[in-house]
Order: sequence, then C-alpha cells, then structure tokens
Amino acid sequence: MNNKYINREISWLAFNGRVLQEAEDQTVPLLERLRFLGIFSNNQDEFFRVRVATVKRMVKLGGDEESLLGDYTPKELHREIERIVIEQSKKYQQIYEDILAQMATENMFVVNEKQLTSDQGEEVLSYFNNKVLPSMVPLMLTQTAKFPDLRDRSVYLAVKLSKSNAPEEFTYSLVRIPGKSLPRFLVLPEKDGKKYVIFLDDVIRYCLKELYPIFDYDTLEAYAFKISRDAELDIDDDISKSFVEKMSAGLKKRKKGSTVRMVYDREMPEDLLEYITKKLKVGKTENQIASERYHNRKDLMDFPNIGEPHHYYQRIRPLQHKDLPARQSVLKQIAKRDILLHFPYQSYNHVIDFLREAAIDPNVKEIGLTVYRVATFSKVMNALQNAARNGKKVTVLIELQARFDEENNIFWSNKLQEEGVNVIHGVPGLKVHSKIAYVAREEEGEKRYYAYIGTGNFHEGTARVYADEGLMTADPRIATEVANIFEFFRLNYRSFDYEHLIVSPFHLRNFFTAQIENEIRLAKEGKDAYMVIKLNSLVDKSMVKMLYKASAAGVKIKLIVRGVCSIVPGVQGLSENIEIISIVDKFLEHSRILLFGNGGEEQIFIASADWMPRNLNRRIEVACPIYDEELKAELKEQLLIQLQDNQKARILDRDLRNSYCSSNKNEPIRSQIAYYNYLREIHKSEKRNG
Repeated sequence: MNNKYINREISWLAFNGRVLQEAEDQTVPLLERLRFLGIFSNNQDEFFRVRVATVKRMVKLGGDEESLLGDYTPKELHREIERIVIEQSKKYQQIYEDILAQMATENMFVVNEKQLTSDQGEEVLSYFNNKVLPSMVPLMLTQTAKFPDLRDRSVYLAVKLSKSNAPEEFTYSLVRIPGKSLPRFLVLPEKDGKKYVIFLDDVIRYCLKELYPIFDYDTLEAYAFKISRDAELDIDDDISKSFVEKMSAGLKKRKKGSTVRMVYDREMPEDLLEYITKKLKVGKTENQIASERYHNRKDLMDFPNIGEPHHYYQRIRPLQHKDLPARQSVLKQIAKRDILLHFPYQSYNHVIDFLREAAIDPNVKEIGLTVYRVATFSKVMNALQNAARNGKKVTVLIELQARFDEENNIFWSNKLQEEGVNVIHGVPGLKVHSKIAYVAREEEGEKRYYAYIGTGNFHEGTARVYADEGLMTADPRIATEVANIFEFFRLNYRSFDYEHLIVSPFHLRNFFTAQIENEIRLAKEGKDAYMVIKLNSLVDKSMVKMLYKASAAGVKIKLIVRGVCSIVPGVQGLSENIEIISIVDKFLEHSRILLFGNGGEEQIFIASADWMPRNLNRRIEVACPIYDEELKAELKEQLLIQLQDNQKARILDRDLRNSYCSSNKNEPIRSQIAYYNYLREIHKSEKRNG
C-alpha cells in the first residue's frame, strides 16, 4: 500500500458527507432533514474558514507538508477539496429540492418573490416597511469610492439598477441581509390548510424599489453572494496590552481576514460579477464558487416550526438520575458514591444544581471551573456569580482562544470579574480544553473536595444535543487532583505528580501509549488483547502508528470515530485487526471513552481530548479513570450498543464510502435510542446496590 494515512481534510469532507446522508435519509423526519442541511452548511463554512484557509497558506507560502498526512501536495489537496465540495454541493441541491417537493405534498411551501399572491405581497410589503427597512441602508457603488469592507459570512445582495429604455445607464449597489437582527424566514398567513414560508432574501427582492425611492431606475435585479474569510487570529505581542485587549484587537482583524471563498448566484450577470470580484480581489480559479440563489443555508437549522409532530424527531424527556432525587443535597449524594451522567439522555440540571448548591452552602469555601464554551445566557455562569456574591472564593479559567467563542468568553470574563471572581485567562503557550470543576467544603474541621470531570463543555444549550459524559465524585484520589490542576492554573510554576488523572500535554500521550503497549504485550503472550476507543477525531500520527503496531501484534481494535480519522483499516500486515465505525444521528456524538482489556481487569477512561497533535501537545486536557464497577458497566454498555448499531453507524474504510453497517439487520439497533432505553431501565426510582 502506497500510503498508510488518510488525509485529514479529505476525511473531514467524508464526515460532512455523513451529515448529508442524514438529510437524504427518507427515514429521518422531513423537517429534521432540513436541519441536517443547515448543519452541513454550517460545517462547510467553518471548514473553509479554518482548514481550507490553512491549506491555501501552505500553497502560497509553503509549510509543513508532513503534517498533511496522505499522499498530497498542498496544491493537489486544494484541488481535491474543490472537487469534493463541488460534488457535495450538487448533491446538496438535489436533496434540498427533493425535500421541498415532499413538503409541498404535505401542504408546506417555500415560495419566492415571484410566486406571491397579491394578498401575500401586501403582507410582505407591510413586514418589510415595518421590520426590515429600518435596519437597512444600501451601499451605492461607484468607480471612485472605496469599496466597503464586507462582513465575513454575511449574505449580500448585489443589485444592478438600470433603465429599460436606456440599458447603458446603470449603477450597482450592495444590500446586506440583516441576519442577526431579523429571522431568516418569514411565515406567511396560512390559507386553505396550506402553509407558506419565504426567505428574508426574497422579502427584500420583492421590495427592492422601496430601498431606492429617489432614483428613477425601473429595472432592479438582485443576486446573492457571500465571502468566507481566513479565521486565523493574529494576536498582537505588545506587552503593554492585556491579553483581553490583544484578543479583542485580534477579533477585529479577523473580520478583515483574507478571502478564502466567494459563493455567488450563478445567475449573476457577468459584468456585475466581474466588478465585485475585481473589487474584492478574488481570483477566478480557486476562490469563486457558482451556486444557487440562497447562501448561508446554515439558517435552515432554525427553519420555522410549521410542521406536524411527525415532521420532527420525537423529543426524549431527560431522565432524572436515580441517585440525585429532586430537592435533596447533591453534595451529600456525591459523598456517598460516584455518579456518572450521560447527556442528553439525563438532565443537565443535575450539574446546575451541583453549582447552585455549592454557591449557597455556608460550608463551601472554594469553587473552581474551566470555561471553553458556555451558553450566551448561562445558568452555569449565573451560579458562579452568585457564589462570589455569597463570599466564596471562586476561580474560573476562561479560555479566550476558544475558536469562534472568543467574544462570548470575553463578555463573561468581564461579567465575572465585576463580581469579584478570580478569572484566569488560560495558560501561556497552551489552550485549556479540559472540562473540570471542583468544590472545597469544610467538613469536621477539614477540607473535602468534590469534583466534576466531563467530556463536554459547561453549556446547558449544547448538552441538549451533544452526547457527553460527566463524572461527579468525592473520591479523594480524583477530586484532590482536580483541585491541584486549578492550583497549577493559578501558579504555573507549581507542578504536581498526578497518580490518577491523566493530563496533557504532560502525560496523556505517554499514558495511552503505555496502555496500548500493554495490550501488545498481552497479545504476544497469547492472551486476549483488545481495546475499544471512542473519539471525535483521530489524526495524531504517533498514535496511529501505535494502533497499527498493536493490530500487527494481534490486538483486536474497535474504533468509534465521529469525525476525521487518518487510519486506513483492514490492510493485511498493517491494520487487519482494526475496525472503525462512525455514528451520525439525532445527537452529536461528542464523548471520548477509552476501554482497554488489560488482561481481564478492564480499564475505562473518559476524556476531554481527541487524539490530535493539538490535544496531545498544546492543550491542557484531562482523562479520568472510572473506578466504580457499575459506572464502568454503563460506559461499556454504551460502547457495545454503538458497535451493534445497524441504523446510523457507517463503516470507515480506505475509500471513505460511508457505507452503512448492516450486521444483524433482522434486529434494528439504533444506538442512541437503545442507550436511552437502557438508561431509563437502570435509572428507575430504586437505589443501586450498595
């Protein structure tokens, strides 16, 4: 075999292809399929802003081609990305049109400005004048005036104004569609049992003349386009500025980053397209993508709820953990035994209750928590503010460099500091990606620690759709070491020897390398040797080599990788003992769970880290052993159920075909539903043994 690795970018595009499969899947409720189209578009935007921007820098400036993995030069990779994106875009449009046709059979219609009845036209005109027009000012374009700075990812209408009796007299204008202040869709009045929705873009198109009342042009044409900018942050090294000031300045610069893609309506007249691309300095060959009339289709994630119940997923009711009954002390329950939470199957209110109780308990003296991403209106942050108001010593490490959440994190940094919270802005040279918290409580004259270690952020919004795990424990082996990590955050020169937690970049790579080496030793001794590893991404070359080494030694390896994966499975002499699946379903699989056979004494860990160079080398990440046997059984059952999934699991092979797993088709197993049912059964009101 010529190449032992699958390229990261190509693998990522295959992952987004799995999202597109969900939009295509006829068994997915109709309006949920629209949502998956929105997710696909949002993913693709971020991919261009981050990954394609990096590849383009390599093409232009050169770079570490070794880091690409896979048999590509930067130029070849860029061409292959472009080919796949065009192919996926065509498929996307076919799926979108198919969904619209099915919606029409269900009396739901997405109409454009040319399809409006006179009554609907009056409704649209009234909405435009009352809601839209006040927030819009067209930009008139002239040859002499400076071309305006366009916002990253905003949709613009390029307008050509001309006279039908003198077409040589024309002018150009730009109109930004107000995506934040107004919803992207307008629901029109229902008529004869039929429901109608129109894009905000088409509301503006219908009312274009209202925008240019002082001109006597009688022909107005509008064509959508948008640009994506390089999302790399340029951080000033001025030592006189605070890190928050540097980040704020860097965010402003990012809004004017270089253009990595321009998507435009293919119906745009050639003269107008040439004018805009020339002003934007967008090259024809690489940066321009002709598309349909609507852009920013990520907004389909928020398509209006005009359907019937069967057009949506049936909502699951988050389960109450049986060891955390309502209106009882969470800390007392944690003191009795470890508690493992599985989101979104179980209620995130348990985490909020943990923090709220700590905020008001007079015996709690300290609280610490790491922030990577939090909700805009965060109950977690509210609890921490109240804790500070109640005189607790509160320490919050806020990672200001959490990509695309920088502004929200700066906002919360300021809010917390106003309440007297000790806010730490990361660790120099490292991103803090761990999801940990601790509470120090005075009990019988001594300090006792309680801790939370999770695989997902302290974000009650994403906890409703991200599948994650969270361990609550008062086990001093774990809780004390969580507190020690916060001591390191406060005083970076304080180092600790962690005997139970595995912390990157100090120990995580070496620890899991040793775990794999142990399985290799067992295999060579003729004993059962196996591992099941669930991650979001697996692209670290050294860890891939270790898994290849283990496979060659006879270790049975099963991988569940949602996103990018650089392993080429099933190659004789290299990876014949490696099987990989990926699950894309209603919830985003986000947890990291690692199981090692260990000669019959199985070990299971949860972690915040994927196996990527950035997670293992340049981030503070935490992996945590699960000691409680019943909790280990819960996690193992999740892995086993997912490995049996024959509805939403895809096989990851060398050709990236995204074929569905088809084993045991006589017994359909959809792992997310099956695991929810499993948890519902074991978390009935009766207490656990012991």
